[in-house]
Formats: sequence, structure tokens, C-alpha cells
Amino acid sequence: MEDKPFCDWSRTVEECLKEYDVSLEKGLSSQQVEKHRQRYGWNELQKENGKPLWKLILEQFDDTLVKILLGAAFISFILAYVDKNDIGEGGMTAYVEPLVILLILVLNATVGVWQETNAEKALEALKEMQSEQAKVLRDGYSIPNLSARELVPGDIVELRVGDKVPADMRIASLKTSTLRMEQSSLTGESQPVIKSTNKIRMDDCELQAKDCMVFAGTTVVNGCCTCIVVSIGMSTEIGQIQAQIQEASLEDDDTPLKKKLDEFGEYLTKAIGIVCLLVWIISYKNFLSWEVVDGWPKNIRFSFEKCTYYFKIAVALAVAAIPEGLPAVITTCLALGTRKMAQKNAIVRKLPSVETLGCTTVICSDKTGTLTTNQMSVTEFVTSGHTASSIQEFHVEGTTYNPTDGSILDWPAHMSANLETLAEISAICNDAGISCQSHQFRATGLPTEAALKVFVEKMGISGLKAMNIGNGGNHIANYAIENGTVKLVYCDQLIAKSKRLALLEFDRTRKSMGVIVRNPSGQNRLLVKGAMENVLERCSFQQLADGTIIEMNDVSRELLLKRLHQMSSKALRCLGLAYKEDLGEFYDYDGGNHPAHMKLLDPDNYSQIENNLIFSGLVGLRDCPREEVHEAIKDCREAGIRVMVITGDNKFTAEAICRDIGVFYEGEDLSGKSYTGREFMELPLSKRREVLAKPGGRVFSRAEPRHKQDIVRMLKEAGEVVAMTGDGVNDAPALKLADIGIAMGIAGTEVAKEASDMVLADDNFSTIVSAVSEGRSIYNNMKAFIRYMISSNIGEVASIFITAALGMPDGLIPVQLLWVNLVTDGPPATALGFNPSDIDIMRKPPRKSNDALINAWVFFRYMVIGLYVGLATVGIFALWFTHDSFLGINLSADGHTLVTFSQLTSWSECPSWEGFSVSPFSAGVRILSFDSNPCDYFSSGKVKATTLSLSVLVAIEMFNSLNALSEDNSLLTMPPWINPWLMLAMSVSFGLHALILYVPFLANIFGIVPLSLSEWCLVMVVSFPVILIDEVLKFIGRTMSRRHQKYKTI
Repeated sequence: MEDKPFCDWSRTVEECLKEYDVSLEKGLSSQQVEKHRQRYGWNELQKENGKPLWKLILEQFDDTLVKILLGAAFISFILAYVDKNDIGEGGMTAYVEPLVILLILVLNATVGVWQETNAEKALEALKEMQSEQAKVLRDGYSIPNLSARELVPGDIVELRVGDKVPADMRIASLKTSTLRMEQSSLTGESQPVIKSTNKIRMDDCELQAKDCMVFAGTTVVNGCCTCIVVSIGMSTEIGQIQAQIQEASLEDDDTPLKKKLDEFGEYLTKAIGIVCLLVWIISYKNFLSWEVVDGWPKNIRFSFEKCTYYFKIAVALAVAAIPEGLPAVITTCLALGTRKMAQKNAIVRKLPSVETLGCTTVICSDKTGTLTTNQMSVTEFVTSGHTASSIQEFHVEGTTYNPTDGSILDWPAHMSANLETLAEISAICNDAGISCQSHQFRATGLPTEAALKVFVEKMGISGLKAMNIGNGGNHIANYAIENGTVKLVYCDQLIAKSKRLALLEFDRTRKSMGVIVRNPSGQNRLLVKGAMENVLERCSFQQLADGTIIEMNDVSRELLLKRLHQMSSKALRCLGLAYKEDLGEFYDYDGGNHPAHMKLLDPDNYSQIENNLIFSGLVGLRDCPREEVHEAIKDCREAGIRVMVITGDNKFTAEAICRDIGVFYEGEDLSGKSYTGREFMELPLSKRREVLAKPGGRVFSRAEPRHKQDIVRMLKEAGEVVAMTGDGVNDAPALKLADIGIAMGIAGTEVAKEASDMVLADDNFSTIVSAVSEGRSIYNNMKAFIRYMISSNIGEVASIFITAALGMPDGLIPVQLLWVNLVTDGPPATALGFNPSDIDIMRKPPRKSNDALINAWVFFRYMVIGLYVGLATVGIFALWFTHDSFLGINLSADGHTLVTFSQLTSWSECPSWEGFSVSPFSAGVRILSFDSNPCDYFSSGKVKATTLSLSVLVAIEMFNSLNALSEDNSLLTMPPWINPWLMLAMSVSFGLHALILYVPFLANIFGIVPLSLSEWCLVMVVSFPVILIDEVLKFIGRTMSRRHQKYKTI
């Protein structure tokens, strides 16, 4: 039976010291350190060995399309080497095709390896969060700068303000009355957490509840303590997060588009196999023949040369069927999409994420720093009115630490005495400040105190505004910044008027802090701020608006408590501000030599000193929702995207924020919609799935990293496409696991950024909605060019199949098909990525990840188009051999010899034809003559016919790209010039085709010759009908769609 693990947080300090055999006075001995190191190892995060380079490279070729291309390249190499007859056609020409295919595969593999080797930097970023040094007690001596790597469980470590915690530790003693830790990046809590030495009375509790523990990577905000190291390296909370990141990285799924392309590759493999077999069966009589004698085959004749020839046709068919340019075009389109998104402040780190965004069905969002600003601000405050039974209420604009961000509404031109006192307490009973770097305002010190100082500045600014209204002025304070610190004008003025003499530190018992100050007249005063209930309980008097001090009665107290309840129900953090003028023995306190100073050394005396206070005001603060979030949530709802909030903050605050931003409606019953992480995970698995499957928003509070990961995993298992947003270390595992991990660029930790697929440069939740819209648009455009390329390839396959079925000479050779697929088709396909998005793109539900890339009707359409492409390319090839003119266009001007269609389809029998001869004819600048062997007319003499066939193929595919502008809309409603890039791309493709036609060196490589003007006219006449055919098919499709919608409505 395994020993029960030792839970340090649920044990007393004495039990922990005994467990690690250590004393607070001497620390561990050197021998103990060595013994513990042998048992626990070094205090460092370990990284699993990455995949070797050779394995990464091999993985890039583990793809169906890639395997097909590899097979085609290998066979092409063999045929080029074996078939010596090809040397007469240009020597190295036969090797162009396999070399180009291999070049494409090498480039794709290089990009893939580069992406993988850059994908795991989150682990390195975690290491940077670890403290490098620590102040440690060993052998009775203090070591001020011991390397944090050398720490072992049992070490005694001292922490001070600003220190980064080097390991998970149990707090043994406090050297100050209060210890506050900033651990929001680890737990998601929006406020620094007060720590103590008291044990927690349960072994299994949330991370946030472990008040006697400090965790590696977190920071001391204020206070000083001595701790016992209990966990190091991978055993720490941050180490467990690393393990979860590694685990999540192993669960990376293919993107929806990748899955679709893999499915397409599998279907393509089967189709190629079937078609190649059919071509082989149809053509067998050309290389295998026999005579039947007495029912048995005799005199079997086999031609290896012709067998090889038809094998080459099958290879050409494979090359035609494979859209070699598709990976390059998809990568280009995604890259263009990332540029568009970057302009909208969404920085995409992984290209496939662009497309995945388009089918996002659920956004799991962190609250702190994502939906909220992660900056505390005063939103409203209450002071006494002119009578004991009246109050004054004010509302404050602004959600950041920028003093000029908003003002106080309905602010009087002249501050009353009560408001001046409120400002004085807020500014002086305060240890925080405001810093500014790169136009970003940040708190230095406690966020609540920083918010109070900004509040005082707004009092001053609002006063100036109020005074200038009559004169039409609009004065705004000009804040100077020195060494990154903002000079707070009004706070500094108030602080300068009073000398601070003593600090009564905050503690968990009285929940307040106070300062004794001396004003310019020499009078001492006590200024206090703290939790409203505690401060109000110790108030005996109240200050009215005009400065009059009266005794506080029950009516006043009830009125303030009622207002406190109202503000608390809105998840505001409520602070009471009070002061005291009759300080008794502290009336003349002036420092450490005063007789009463000894009382200040014992925090137990603070409650007695802070009694009989004069109430000044009630201030409500909160980490405000971002202004744009409400509209973004509304857009998500219209787009059919569910929003789930997963936060480490408390349940009440999380629910209030969710109501504010529109995840829940006002007054909506949250039973079954709001859980703490622990409550949710304690539900039966079937119930958890049911909760996640129901429509509408959800909120999960007090969530730990493993809770976030489990929720994301369950959503993915249910078929949802999940986008996870976050900024803290605690979000990293879920970011890594989600289909789309989205990190905050400003407030986000490096760990979160490196684990993410996309980073928001402006930390703006609405940017996600814009990115989703862009992702949908990009997917629609990718569908357009995938349809375009596939339909074009179907045409090429049809061309080769019809040629083989009719027994005609092959009209197109593999290197020409490769040129069309890679170069000529590339620019239009890429330009289709610039198609403008639909106006209602964010009013449609997200597409399902298993939606067909090409549905049955679209496939039928492109089979029809493909059949026409095949007939047109084969037809013009046959026309040149068999007709002297077509539609009035002269085809025999070059003097070539005409043959019958029957001769053309039985050209392999040419050697047996008696009296067959061919006249010399011109092909470009060459004169072709076949006196020695007239049958070469059907091989090397087909160069003009091949050129016409290739040109028709190029022209048809250019016109077909216009068809791909829209899946259903006619070119009359969506004209070509709606996408000027496509017009430019068509020009480029025609230009490239002209280049290989009219540059002799290139024409020789591709086995083609220049065309005359009349021949170009013929090419256009044969090619243009592809637009008319698709317009008819689109009209039928629109009619069917309308009938279907009408039927659904009925």
C-alpha cells in the first residue's frame, strides 16, 4: 500500500520542519543537502528530448498526396533512364518532371521541419520564469545569492518585496504583519493574495485556497517571510504545467482543412488507381496481342517498348490528377491571411490556424486580462450628504490606470470639504504608484491602491473641467513621465501637505491599513482605508458634505450598509475610508523615540488605535470589462459561436462580469451554467458532457490548469472546434491543447504566447471576432481555388483518358501538365484568395468540421466542366490532324498533311499502311520533314497539335478561374473586376504561357512551337464555352437551392 502523500499546506509549521528534518535557526546541513539532492534532483525544469531531425524530415513525407507524388517522381526517373528514345527529344527534358516534383517536396518538408522546431518554445519561456537566485540558510549561515538550481526540499529561504519565488514553499514565519503575493499568472486571480502561516484544514483543496504556500514563478508584492522549500523542479506547480504542455502537444490534432485534404488525397489515390487500370486495360491491345487457335491463345506477341509507352501515359495521368500546386497555393493564401489579420492586431504564429478560426464553434475565454482590463479602477463612490440621512453618489468613467481615461460624472466645480478629505485619504494612505512604458500604464504596488491614486487624479482633472465649462475650456492635466514613473500632480500636492509619521500595516484580522500623518498646522491625524464592513464597524462619527462632523446614528449606518450591499452585488470591491483627529497618546507622535512607539510594533494594538473613526466615504473598485467586449460577445452569438468563461477568480465576481458583458442575460438563472472547477469535475462524466453540450454560455470559476485542459478536451471530443484565450502561465496547457490557442500580446506571459497559435497585439477580445470573420472569408476563398484546381485537374485526367480510350497519340506530356498545374494555374488560384468576403459572413453559423469540402452537386458540376476540358483539348488535337478549317478559321496554312480520324486513332498500325507519306510543313521557325519514316508524324510531328491542345487547356483554366469567383453567383452579379487581382493573375498566366511558346530554349524543353494569330483565335473559340456551361449549371444550382429553402420553410 502506497504511503499517503505529505500535504504541506494541511500541516503545521512544526510538522513540516519535522518532515524535512530541519530547523528555522540553522537550515539544512551540507550532508542533508547532498542526501536530498540524490533523492529529489536539481531545481530545474526538464525538457523531454525532441524528435531527431531525421525523424522530423521523414514525418513531412507521411502524407497521402506526398506519397503519390513521390511514386510518380520515382517512376518518372526510371522511365527517363530506361527509355533511350527520349534523348532525341532533348536529353534532360525527361528529367524535368521528376526533378520539379522532388523540389516541391523538399521545399514543403523544409517548411514543415522549420515549423516543428519552433513550436515548443513555451517550455523555454517557462524556464525563464524561474528565479535565478535565492537567500538561503544552511549550516547556520545565510547564503545571500545561492543559485536557485541548487535548492532542495527542506531548505530555509527568506523572501522580500520584489523577490521571485524560486520553488514551491511552505510559509514558516512572517517578518511583517502582511505578506501579499502576485500569483495571477499562475491562478488567474485578479488581485494579489494575502498569505499566512496557518495550515489549511483539508488535503484536497484548490490552488487558490493554499494560503500558507508560495509557488515558483510568483512574486512578493509586499511583506517579508521565511519559508521551507517543499517542491522543486518538475514537482512544482509550474513544473506540472510544463508536463501538461508536453502532454497537450502530443494531442495536437490536424486542422479541419488538413483532414479534408487528407480525405481528398485518399479518394484521389483510389481514383488514380482505378483510372490508371482502366487506361491500361483499354490500351492493352496496343502492346499485347495473340491469336486464338482451338479456343486457346497462340502466337502471343508482347512489345516492351509500347508497354513502357502506355505505362508513361498512366504516369502522365497520375501527374495530371495530382494538384501539385495545391500545397503552395494554400500556404500562400494562409500567409496572405496572416498579413490581413496582423493589420487587425491578430498575429498568427501557425499558418493552419488561419483556416481553423473559420470553423470555431466555442471560444473558451479567460476572464482576467482578456474579458477585463486586468487594471483595477474606481467605478463609483459614495459620501455623506448635507444631512445624516442623505448620501451623495458619483460614477467614474475609465477602465485603465491612465489618469486621463475618463472623468467623474456630475462633478461639482468646487470640491466640498468631505470630498477633499476623501481625496487626501486615498492619496496618502497609499504606497502604490503608476508607471508608463510604451504608452501602457501599469500599477506599481497594489492594484487597488494604484486605482485610488488614479481616482484622486480624476478628481483634480474633473474639477478643472467643471470650472472651465463656463469659459468653454477643456483643460487636461499634462502628466510628466520620469524614468517610466508617472508624476501624479494632485496626489503629489496632497502628499506634500502632510508628513507621514507611521504605518499601521494591513492584517487579515482588522482588514484595514492606516497611516499617522502631520498636517502643515502641526496636528497629527490617522487616515484609514480597508474593507467597508470592518471600517464602518469602527466608525463612531461621520463627516457631512460641508465638513461638519456628527455622530453616526443607526439610520446613517443602515443607509451606508444598504448601498454597500448594492455595490457588492455588482462584484465591486468596496473600501471604506475614514480618519481620526483625536489620537490620544499619539497626538504628538513624531517617530521611533516617542513613548507610544512600542504600541506600533505590535499589530494586535492596531484595532484599538483605529477606533472611534470619522467616516469619510465608500469607494467601489473593480477589474472592469473591456469596453468592446459586450459587442464582441453579441457578434459571437449572431455567428453561432458559444462563449465559455474559464477563470481562476471567485464564482460571484465571475458571474457578475459574465452578466455585464452579455455571456448571460440580466436575471438569467445560472443553475447548470455556472460551476467552480472543482464542482464541475466532481459531476459524473455524462453530466459534464451534458452541461457542455447545452446551448448558451457557461462560466467556470476557481479553475486550475488541469480543469481548463479537461474542459477543452471534452469539448473537442464532442466535435467542437475550440478557441482558447488566455494570458497567464496557468492558461498555457489549455492553449496548447485547443484547436486555436489565443494569447494576449500586452498582458500575456511569454509562456502563454509561445504555447499559442495566435497572439492578440492589442489584448482586445473583439479582435478574436474579427479574426474569426477573416478566417471564414479565407476558408471560402480557399474552397474557391481548391474547386478551381480540382476541376482543372479533372479536365486534364479526362483529356488523357479520352486520348487513351480513343487510341490517339498522347496530346500532352507530363512536363507540360506539371507546368500547367504549378505555374500557369498558380497565380489565378492565389488571386482567388483575395475574393471579398460575404456581407453576412458573421451571421451564418460556423461550418461543421466534417462538412464536405466539395458536395455532390459541386462535384457533378466539375465533372461536367472536366469532361468539356477533356473533349476540348482532345478535340482541337484531332481537328488539327483531320480538318483544314474550323468555323472559318484556316488550320492548314502551315502545309501539314491531313489524315482521317480512323487513321489517327489507329496510328500505332502506321508501319503497315501502304503508300502513306507526309509532306514537309512549318512549325514555328522549323520545317519538319518525315521522308525517312512517315510514322514519326504521329510522335515528333504532333508538336503543333500538342501546342494547340496545351494552349486550349491553359485558356480554359483561365476562364474557369472566373467561374470560381463564386460557388453559386453568376458572373453577371459578381463580375470579374470585383477581384482585380484575379484579372492581373490571368494576365500573368497568359504571359507565362506566351513565354514558353515564343522563347526557343523554353519551347524546346516543353516540346511546343509558336502559334499564329488565327490559331490563337481557334484556341479562344474552343475555350470560352466553359463559362457558358458553368453559368447554366450555376443557374440550375440556384434554382435547386431556392426550392430546397422553400420546402424547409413549408
